[in-house]
Amino acid sequence: MTGRAIAATLVLCGLGVAACGGTAAGTDLARERGPVPPAAGTAAAPVASGPTGAAGDHAATPATGRSGQGRAPLSGKVVVIDPGHNGQNYRHPAQVNKKVNVLTQWKPCDTTGTATANGYSEAAFTWDVSQRLAKILKSRGATVKLTRDSNSGVGPCITQRAAIGNRAKADAAISVHADGSSTANHGFHVIMPEKIGGPVDPVVKASRKLGLDVRDAFKRGTGLPYSTYIGRDALDYRDDLGGLNLSTVPKIFIESGNMRNPAEAAKFQQPAFRQRIALALANGLQQYLGR
Repeated sequence: MTGRAIAATLVLCGLGVAACGGTAAGTDLARERGPVPPAAGTAAAPVASGPTGAAGDHAATPATGRSGQGRAPLSGKVVVIDPGHNGQNYRHPAQVNKKVNVLTQWKPCDTTGTATANGYSEAAFTWDVSQRLAKILKSRGATVKLTRDSNSGVGPCITQRAAIGNRAKADAAISVHADGSSTANHGFHVIMPEKIGGPVDPVVKASRKLGLDVRDAFKRGTGLPYSTYIGRDALDYRDDLGGLNLSTVPKIFIESGNMRNPAEAAKFQQPAFRQRIALALANGLQQYLGR
C-alpha cells in the first residue's frame, strides 16, 4: 500500500494490489501464479450460535446483543458488508477483467483474490467471515446488507459494490479481505480513502474514525499484530480503490492478515478464529456507530 503502481490484470486485485492480496511492489505470489480455483472443502463453515473468542472480546456488548437498558445497541443503524471477490471469479476472466472507471483510473471489474498455500481461497474466507459478522450485527439490532449473496457466483464489479452501500445509505460499510504477500510478511491493516475531488471526499474524515475504531478492536479481539510491510500502525490510505473512491458513505477495507504467511493462514482456516475475527469487526463497528 505504500505505492500507487497497479497492474491491471486478473491476477492482481481489481480493488488495488494490496487491497485483497499483494503490495505495489508485486509481492502477491498467488496472483503471480494465476487465478486461484476454490479449494476442496472451502464452503463456509456453520456460523456459531453466538459470539465467541478470547475473554473480553465481547465486553462492549453482551452475547444477547442487548444493552443494559434492554435496547439493541445498533438498533436503527445500517451496515453494509462487502465480502471480497467471489468463488467463481476464476472461471469468468472476460467478465471480471472488464475495465470500470474508479475516477482516478480504470480498473478490472473484480479479481480472483489470493489463497493460502494449501488452496483455501480468499473468497471463501471473506464470505465466511462476512456471514458471521452479519449475524453478530443483526443480533445487536443492525440492519445488514451484503454485496453478494453467495460464494458460488461472479463479482459484482467494484463499482456495484460501492453503489450497494450508497443506495442503502449505510451508516458504515466495510470490505472484508485478506492479503497475499510474501511468506515472511504478516499482520493486518486497514485501508481508508483519500480525497480525490469526488464522491468520497465528504466521508473521508468519518471513514478515518471508522478505520481507527476497527483497527483497535481488531487488535484487541484477534491478537494479530499490525502489518509489518504495509502502512503505518496498521493504517493505509488509498486513492485508487473503486470500492472507496465511489463510496458516499463511511467505508473502509480490512486486510485481515497475510494468507501466504503460514501462521496466519493456519489461523484463518480455523472456524473459531474466523468467528473471533467477525466479533472483533463487530465490536469496532459498534464503537464507531455508538459515537
